[in-house]
Amino acid sequence: MQDIKRFLANLTNHPGVYQMLDEKGEVLYVGKAKNLKKRVSSYFSNRSQDQKTLSMIAHVKNIDITITHNEGEAVLLECNLIKKHRPRYNVLLRDDKSYPYILITNLHSYPRIDIYRGPRKKNGLYFGPYPSAHSVRETISLLQKIFRIRTCRDSYFEARTRPCLLYQIDRCTGPCVGLINKEAYAHQVNLAILFLEGKSYELIEAMQTKMEQASFALDFELAASFRDQISRLRQIQDKQYVNVGGEGNADIIGYAIKAGVICLQLLSIRGGEVLGSRAYFPTVPLHSSEEEILSAFITQHYLNHPSHIEAIPRQVILNTLPIDSNLIEQGLTQQSGHKVEIIKPVRGEKRKWLLMATTSAQESLVAQLVSKTNVAERAKALQELLSLPHLPKRIECFDISHTMGEATVASCVVFDHAGPIKSDYRRFNITAVTAGDDVAAMRQVLERRFKRLQKEGKFPDLVLIDGGPTQLAAAQSVLNALNIHQVLLVGVSKGPDRKAGFESLHIANQPPIHLPSDSLALHFIQQIRDEAHRFAITGHRQRRDKTRRQSTLEMIPGIGAKRRRDLLRYFGGIQGVAHASLDELSKVPGISRSLAERIFAALHDATV
Repeated sequence: MQDIKRFLANLTNHPGVYQMLDEKGEVLYVGKAKNLKKRVSSYFSNRSQDQKTLSMIAHVKNIDITITHNEGEAVLLECNLIKKHRPRYNVLLRDDKSYPYILITNLHSYPRIDIYRGPRKKNGLYFGPYPSAHSVRETISLLQKIFRIRTCRDSYFEARTRPCLLYQIDRCTGPCVGLINKEAYAHQVNLAILFLEGKSYELIEAMQTKMEQASFALDFELAASFRDQISRLRQIQDKQYVNVGGEGNADIIGYAIKAGVICLQLLSIRGGEVLGSRAYFPTVPLHSSEEEILSAFITQHYLNHPSHIEAIPRQVILNTLPIDSNLIEQGLTQQSGHKVEIIKPVRGEKRKWLLMATTSAQESLVAQLVSKTNVAERAKALQELLSLPHLPKRIECFDISHTMGEATVASCVVFDHAGPIKSDYRRFNITAVTAGDDVAAMRQVLERRFKRLQKEGKFPDLVLIDGGPTQLAAAQSVLNALNIHQVLLVGVSKGPDRKAGFESLHIANQPPIHLPSDSLALHFIQQIRDEAHRFAITGHRQRRDKTRRQSTLEMIPGIGAKRRRDLLRYFGGIQGVAHASLDELSKVPGISRSLAERIFAALHDATV
């Protein structure tokens, strides 16, 4: 690396893989390229680079180049090298398990149905792959309910002398004790196979034929059984059928990010039917772009394991096209043996399913963030950052929300080391402050909150204030006035362009703290701050909408819903009230002379 210009000048234009190495020879980053010379040279150009690239280049002492025969080989080699070296500047997918399948052991006289992982060495019929074991178990449970196929192991099956509990609850036909003959059982297995092959229409037609035959033979019990199966299958068919093109063979990837955590939700559709979905939480280096994350996820997910290669769909649908999408398409096409497209839909059915996958990713991300293990790790990191004597037992965060000063609402959310304590959340309607004065609003909510806490005798260990030094100083002055000194105050100000990951922490008499965007302590603070913001803005919108829906009469002190109704009924509407004289207003039951004067003054914009 002493003469980078000479090194780059001698680089080949062939496709291949490059590895960035540090001074110890450890791999920092692995990348693929259609043209090695152009791609590697881009790292050392005069164009502005992102912070991640600048940080990596500062540690690079050598570059190892591997030339491949074509772009597809480059994609596969990159994936294998990332799996082997786990470089710290690459996006890493932590889970490389094989896909689960449904296995029907068709060599047995009474075949069983089971979940299966690993190389397909066992004799039997395999269906899938499914995105998760949960999806497989759901499908097996469904097959048990409709076709009543056994799931017990052969050793258990041979040892039975009486039917098990599954027979008692109509999940099995009891073949272990001869309660169904082989022909009838084999028929149910064949129907299940049709269902798993996605041949729902053929399956229903076959069952309709059987139902009619049973009806003609006056076997109404059997006919009713087929009728119930058909009804259940039609319901499933309506719910599962999806028109996504590509022969109904597609994976849809939803993307969500919050508090420094990335979630990718994979929704699998095969044969026009939804097989299920699964959430992934990859390890992502600082300042990685969405395009880069999606690129890494697609290659590592589909090429990390032989069973994943077999499951490569014809279409991968997502909201943002990854880096080198054409190169990835070629690699997946070469490995799968069929054409693979990576597409970004803008309308239609595919767009609808993409929005569903994105919503699922957001929900999975929220669940991940509030999981007890995750929160405990973050709380521990926050304790170490702020040098707290123990894990914070109670954290309160305050935020202000309004629209141009209208309907100002403050929120107080409460967390402990296990997550949110929603029963302790509070909202405060802010009054008697200058519209839009967030500092005065913060001072008011803290005064009201801590006067109440003084009476109750319980204080939080830590209070987070949404704002910088100005808001922090206002909060500190409130606590000093109330003679409360045992509470640590921390201001959380947003970074440039209000971008997540660039927040600054402010503590009285200390310089601002700037944490790396992958800090667990920062993630915990972001999570709490975002929850306070959500709770505040929800309350503000409710108050604002209620105010805008309010009758003019209800805005007059002393007029509630009942008196408003009485006035409108007496005068026949708001116009009648507006045109009424002071004496006429006084005649309304329940309206005193002084209240009538207030009503008259309010409606005529005058004093009486």
